[in-house]
Amino acid sequence: MRPEMIEVHPVTPQPRLIAKIVETIAGGGVVVYPTDSGYAVGCALENKKGMDRICQIRKIDKYHNFTLVCSDLSELSNYAVVSDTCFRLMRKHTPGQYTFILQATKEVPRRLMNEKRKTIGLRVPDFPITQAILSELHAPVMSTSLILPGNTVPESDPDEIEEKIGKSVDLIIDGGILAAEPTTVIDMADGEIKIIREGSGDTAPFLA
Repeated sequence: MRPEMIEVHPVTPQPRLIAKIVETIAGGGVVVYPTDSGYAVGCALENKKGMDRICQIRKIDKYHNFTLVCSDLSELSNYAVVSDTCFRLMRKHTPGQYTFILQATKEVPRRLMNEKRKTIGLRVPDFPITQAILSELHAPVMSTSLILPGNTVPESDPDEIEEKIGKSVDLIIDGGILAAEPTTVIDMADGEIKIIREGSGDTAPFLA
């Protein structure tokens, strides 16, 4: 059985379609959605079965840094511990094409943390569809870039996504064909700034 695919305007997302997406996520669904660095796959934070399905799609293990995709940094203290210096840098460069690795708080379910380091990824994307979903949901989305086994960049074409993993998700949000460069990953978990992966976000501000 193929999932539903809905086409959402990438600049001015239709409110009725955003409401349908949020209903799917809140109802336990796994969705593929567009971001400012290719497509991602996500579910509600408390959706353990959804997380298991995402792990199967991505073929990832318990040491993977899952990402909380948030609308802004207002709830950061609920999920992560960060120094003042790091927070100022994050605030200056979000929303943007970055994933930050941070020390997780006790509010974060253990299954979402990197088991060894007790860290979590946090991301504030600069993309209208994603922001509209998060604003309507009033909660972060548990997410990971849709980088399929054997690949190094996220999927960028919704039609190809449907062909490859359509049976494994509940909804695919078509936001058009996107750039396929992954986010820049910056590790701040130990209070120092380390570039883990150079991607679409400029690393220069974090190396100064």
